[in-house]
Amino acid sequence: MENYVIEMINITKEFPGIIANDDITLQLKKGEIHSLLGENGAGKSTLMSVLFGLYIPEKGIIKKNDEIVKISNPNDANALGIGMVHQHFKLVEVFSVLDNIILGVEPNKFGFLTKNEAREKVIALSEKYGLKVNVDAKIEDISVGMQQRVEILKMLYRENEILIFDEPTAVLTPQEIDELMNIMRNLTKEGKSILFISHKLNEIMAVSNRVTVLRKGKCIGTVNVKDTTIEELSRMMVGRDIDFVLKKEKVNQGKSVLSVKNLTVASNLHKNNAVRDVSFEVNCGEIICIAGIEGNGQSELVYAITGIEKIVSGSLTLNEVEITSESIRERSKLGMSHIPEDRHKYGLILDYSLENNLILQRYWEPKFQNHGFINHETIREYSDELIKQYDIRSGQGSATIVRSMSGGNQQKAIIAREIEKNPNLIVAVQPTRGLDIGAIEYIHKQLLNERNSGRAVLLISLELDEVMNLSDRILVMYEGEIVAELDPSKATIQELGLYMSGAKRQVRDRKGQDAKS
Repeated sequence: MENYVIEMINITKEFPGIIANDDITLQLKKGEIHSLLGENGAGKSTLMSVLFGLYIPEKGIIKKNDEIVKISNPNDANALGIGMVHQHFKLVEVFSVLDNIILGVEPNKFGFLTKNEAREKVIALSEKYGLKVNVDAKIEDISVGMQQRVEILKMLYRENEILIFDEPTAVLTPQEIDELMNIMRNLTKEGKSILFISHKLNEIMAVSNRVTVLRKGKCIGTVNVKDTTIEELSRMMVGRDIDFVLKKEKVNQGKSVLSVKNLTVASNLHKNNAVRDVSFEVNCGEIICIAGIEGNGQSELVYAITGIEKIVSGSLTLNEVEITSESIRERSKLGMSHIPEDRHKYGLILDYSLENNLILQRYWEPKFQNHGFINHETIREYSDELIKQYDIRSGQGSATIVRSMSGGNQQKAIIAREIEKNPNLIVAVQPTRGLDIGAIEYIHKQLLNERNSGRAVLLISLELDEVMNLSDRILVMYEGEIVAELDPSKATIQELGLYMSGAKRQVRDRKGQDAKS
């Protein structure tokens, strides 16, 4: 008989209008990496939230080492040695790294906080597992990758034996993903057991021992990674064959839609400018991708183009209209759509309904209002149509509060809203972050359709496969500058990596054209 460190047996969890987990059984062996795979809204995060005590199931039991346990809250989970890194990190931004790690289990002597011992323990753990962090830095001042290290150290500091990783690679660079995979392998060598939620089939194949597949709240099955293929897993996940190769037809490029000239943007983190003297054009009928390791000025470049941040110098032109000093609304009205990298901060109003989020930048149009009064019936019809067209899964349809939706379905809502504005330019930042393979295929086809219809697409992505497959041209950013312009049909991922790391660069003229290598 197999011994399991954790068993979730016949778990059922319901929310208004939806059964998120329908009679699911999941068994975790000691020392294994067990992946949980499924579409957006399949019930993966809900199931892990039940194990961590954030939700109480309507039916089912949980066993640890063959004994039934009761987990009513995260404190119960921690007491049982269960820790969780959430998809959206649970960190206090104004606290230091050290304070976040010890929060809730602060060491004290006679009621007085004693941090020295905790500091030594955290530093020792960070060195042991290759999770180097500055323990005195504030969370708001460190990268997303570093914040994830803090979340992992929180679990290790509490000496958790069962570690849940919910979409841990969704916000990481390729280099950080490789580091995380090695860390996970090292953790299991020490006897820790890992539950790993991911949409990325190549990661699951690279790091997992077994995979359990969920679809629409039901368990489809559990398989050994060594006995399966990416194609078989994708069929289990979405119920159909996935087209992994994009068919990109040749399109005649038209006039310039976006012109960026000598753009310089300040940094919020340090004294140097984040973007330095950047120039390029985006034309009708093409997808230009800005590639680079996270933190090399891509975010600030997008903030300047979309109007979120002011620029230091340079100019921006959209459809031959200068927009350098224009508001976000004016840029939107002039034909710019923006799929932001941080969907919670810049993409959605989480406590609004789905239908109200879908008309955020259009509610003033005659179609949706009459003499200043919102036409709720028209908005509902429009929202229902987008939900159907983009397969946005929500428990109560258009009336669903967006905060209650899965991350992937929140992302689909943003993409639906921005594409349906019928823009001339789409600024898409990590558009498939957190999406399942079926949704990624759909979004890639949507972006290609926009390009084939003569629209301009500026894509910012950390996914090298996405960069190579979607782009007509690749611009590489390093330390705030465009260091190369590459043709994806001729360049290799290895060559791209050299430019991204700063090991190689092209000389470009003042107009942003490639002069020589």
